[in-house]
Amino acid sequence: MTAPTTAPIRRIAISTGGGDAPGLNAVIRATVSAAQRRGWECVGIRDGYNGLLLPERYPQGGLVPLTHERVRGIAHLGGTILGTTNKGNPFQFPVRQPDGSLRETDRSDELLAAFAREGIDALVTVGGDGSLAIAHELGRKGLRVVGVPKTIDNDLDKTVTTFGFDTAVSFATECLDRLHSTAESHQRIMVVEVMGRYAGWIALHAGIAGGAHAILLPEIPFDLAGVAAKVRHRDALGRMYSIVVVAEGAFARAGERALMAPAEAGHAERLGGMGEQVARELARATGKDARVVVLGHLLRGGSPTAFDRLAALRFGAAAVRALEGGLSGIMVSLAFPNVEYVPLAEVAGRMKGVPLDGDTLQTARDLGIALGD
Repeated sequence: MTAPTTAPIRRIAISTGGGDAPGLNAVIRATVSAAQRRGWECVGIRDGYNGLLLPERYPQGGLVPLTHERVRGIAHLGGTILGTTNKGNPFQFPVRQPDGSLRETDRSDELLAAFAREGIDALVTVGGDGSLAIAHELGRKGLRVVGVPKTIDNDLDKTVTTFGFDTAVSFATECLDRLHSTAESHQRIMVVEVMGRYAGWIALHAGIAGGAHAILLPEIPFDLAGVAAKVRHRDALGRMYSIVVVAEGAFARAGERALMAPAEAGHAERLGGMGEQVARELARATGKDARVVVLGHLLRGGSPTAFDRLAALRFGAAAVRALEGGLSGIMVSLAFPNVEYVPLAEVAGRMKGVPLDGDTLQTARDLGIALGD
């Protein structure tokens, strides 16, 4: 957190970066509405920072004027009207070389020059750990910036929850509810892989709420022997089907995480495929038919729940209040019953995993859910 500044604000920019999450448009609406009540002009940067760093891609301009009419009626919509990207880190921007390869290049000074050229006095950036780490570095270089925590994964530190998480869990739970009937009808093992990266929040919450019989988390390297025993025990009781929820970042004690694609210039590694591995091994160990459902990007889509919508609206308004109060280098944080401000330095580069001593994990154990340990 930088020292409060009294420099006047006339024009602010809004950026949405990283993976999309239900509630982004609600943040945009609240930020614009609150800023306009203070007489500030608002613009949105297209696709993270690409609207300023790659203006040639946008014939109609890389900045979007955000007026009351432009943001009216968008709070319930999924996605983001500004677009987003997870390949546009200005400090490690992927630049095509003459030989066709990509090389990461620091273009942060170009970005700051573009802010100055466009008369932008401050930035509200909405994103996950990567976007907030970028915001922290931009703040250290002098940009007046406030971060808003966004991720369906709920893995950001210093906030009780992030918007998008409740929507993802609600949808995953609905999917599990539907899978119970088809799994029971065919006496199958249904393995459901969910997003979450290196944290098991979605898997744990949806698995408990949706009545899963086993949940595999990144925080607990698993041994499938215990899960297979759980399946056989259910069969012995005449319950001839089982639901297993697998976080995409889960891995076996003697194995590695499953990857869809390795890290490359400008892009982190892509997780995925652990559900298939688990289903194959459980089928071999139990002799039962095992099928896989990968919810994937379905968890990112759709309208935000009332909880996520309200959280996003509160975050957007709080970000404007922070700027009005002269704050910079902070993230708005949900800390019931209020929104608080925490330094970006305490958030950048830190991941919040599922606590192994938390009551939610203990609830799973008390319900008899196998966790692979």
